[in-house]
Amino acid sequence: MPALAEFALTRRWPPRDPRAIQLYSFPTPNGQKVAIALEELGLPYDAHAVNILQNDQFDPGFLAVSPNNKIPAIIDPDGPDGAPIALFESGAILIYLADKAGRLLPQGADRYRVLQWLMFQMGGIGPMFGQLGFFHAFAGKEIADPRPKERYRAEAARLLKVLDGALAGRDWIAGAYSIADIAIAPWLRTLRDFYKVADITGWDDLAHAPAYLDRFLARPAVQRGLDVPPRG
Repeated sequence: MPALAEFALTRRWPPRDPRAIQLYSFPTPNGQKVAIALEELGLPYDAHAVNILQNDQFDPGFLAVSPNNKIPAIIDPDGPDGAPIALFESGAILIYLADKAGRLLPQGADRYRVLQWLMFQMGGIGPMFGQLGFFHAFAGKEIADPRPKERYRAEAARLLKVLDGALAGRDWIAGAYSIADIAIAPWLRTLRDFYKVADITGWDDLAHAPAYLDRFLARPAVQRGLDVPPRG
């Protein structure tokens, strides 16, 4: 295991299979994206729980790989040049894994159609849904001023309408099933089932997104990846 041993976090989270992709994560929407992609792509991996509820993300070894102290991160011992590569940011990891496996990210013009929806999730759905969750379900709900929550509620509802309109006449957001769907759908599930804000974001009035989420959740690889690594 000489290559992986160069990364300090492997001493806290030892690899079970040093030839496999090492996943450092927690089952939040961003973590679920990468676990689901690994399951869909059939790439061998070891999953290590970085418990963000216990501040594991501030471990110095983890920070050396993910300097923004966010999950997920990966180390692939067999990187593009035959040397290990460490990556953070879930969107970048999804692109890397799809390229490595040659699946879920097409070539040509369709590649950019997938990437635009991946960026839509990274820049819009994830941050806005997450802020709404903070102000509705977590510490932010103690703030008396209604304006922060309303700002994020309105933007989450707007983003849902954008997504819903784009799904008209198609099963998946960019045509064929892709990493864009893997990025988007876990956030829809979290909005509906964990933050429990369906009633204030117009979820039940959407024509296409609810069935889209159901299709996604029916996939066996999705079901396997939703709780990887287990919360414990």
